[in-house]
Amino acid sequence: MKIIPTDLKGSYLIETDPIEDSRGFFARLWCKREFRQHGIDIEMVQVSLSHNTATGTLRGMHFQWPPSCEAKLVRCERGRIHDVIVDLRPDSPTFARHATFELDSRTHNALYIPAGFAHGFQALEANTDILYMMSDYYRPDLQDGVRHDDPAFGIGWPLPVSSITPRDRDYPDFDPDKHSRRYYQALDAGDSRRTVEQTVTE
Repeated sequence: MKIIPTDLKGSYLIETDPIEDSRGFFARLWCKREFRQHGIDIEMVQVSLSHNTATGTLRGMHFQWPPSCEAKLVRCERGRIHDVIVDLRPDSPTFARHATFELDSRTHNALYIPAGFAHGFQALEANTDILYMMSDYYRPDLQDGVRHDDPAFGIGWPLPVSSITPRDRDYPDFDPDKHSRRYYQALDAGDSRRTVEQTVTE
């Protein structure tokens, strides 16, 4: 496989390198050693599947606040999607910028999304399936999102939205200063909790 940096710091497009013969093909989709060689040293702890019945369905843009370290590896197992990521790390040189990709079941390409990014996609075909590998457990108390059509990001979507949850539709306008304050407060609180936990176990 090929691990290719994108324009947003820390995110990567993963291209498969299939070995083909008369039976079909064989392709490696995940290798901890190869990822580590690119500075991505993570353990995957959860795998989830998103099925999307209708063309135009939009999910996102979702992220988890610190102290969550939820990185994702996203792959389109059936159909085709317009995939979008937004860098929401205030200390990043690409803060508040977005990037778009097309993932499909023909190429088997994937996208590696670091912790601190918002992620969303739109189904470009009916009955599209998306496979998520995640490096941290889902935390409902840390779950949040930004709006897919927020002018702060200027994300373009290829199709009219046919289906979206009220939660995703109604996220408030993004305020970078407010976001940054909460982000650093959450980091500090997470560091404090880890210090207490270390003291108790030592």
